[in-house]
Amino acid sequence: MKLNWGTSIVIAFIAFIGFILFFVIRMATENRAQHDLVTEEYYRAELGYQKEIDAEKNALDDGLQLRVQKSADGLKITFPTTLNIETIKGTVSLYRPSNKHLDFDLPVSLSSAHLLVPDKRLLDGRWDIKIAWEYAGKQYLHKESLTY
Repeated sequence: MKLNWGTSIVIAFIAFIGFILFFVIRMATENRAQHDLVTEEYYRAELGYQKEIDAEKNALDDGLQLRVQKSADGLKITFPTTLNIETIKGTVSLYRPSNKHLDFDLPVSLSSAHLLVPDKRLLDGRWDIKIAWEYAGKQYLHKESLTY
């Protein structure tokens, strides 16, 4: 049987549509391509964003900047030495944009001006760190993105 040009065009269209549908279905059902929101309760987190802005401004205005450094033992967070470290309370949240199962939080409990996040908890790659802490009844916040 000989194909004319009209039949060939129809067959080419059907093959192209089938090719596109194959990849759409494959990407929609594959577990590696799960696209979640950044946070589970995105809109509730958005309402608290002004508090974060105020806490970051408090840290800038009071000159209480934290220093985050990579060391051989892990991630070293240095608090200002002018503060009474026993009264500092807060949390350190580490967020991994590529995998939400690697996210974790640590409480801030200091015996010196340094807090160490162990190396075994951190995989190589990008991390977003958020340190929310309180000193003398005032809220402070430090945000930073780093590659470990």
